[in-house]
Amino acid sequence: MDIEIVRTICKELPYVTEDVKWEHDLVFSIGLKMFCVTGLDETPVSVSFKVTNEEFEELSNSSGFRPAPYVARYKWVLLEDISMLKKSELEAYIRQSYELVKAKLPAKIRKELDNQ
Repeated sequence: MDIEIVRTICKELPYVTEDVKWEHDLVFSIGLKMFCVTGLDETPVSVSFKVTNEEFEELSNSSGFRPAPYVARYKWVLLEDISMLKKSELEAYIRQSYELVKAKLPAKIRKELDNQ
């Protein structure tokens, strides 16, 4: 799997924007809040995303995962190599991250997105 898999999964979700931050990270956002980050030109391809409170401890201690730098306190994990998961598993985590972030958006922004 490559970075295009991550891009495809993210861009299929409604209202997603994509931009480059910190000069080398591809960031996917909903309502200006990021829900998925992957490094550009990294081998292997890694990805960071938000998980539930219950999953955070388990995944952080699982092989191939670790707390995501700078955002672990918000329950983000870093998957060191996306090929460690099946595409369907990766997609489930990214979709879940999207929903977790979207749910925390201010009501005004959620309403604006729903009216687009």
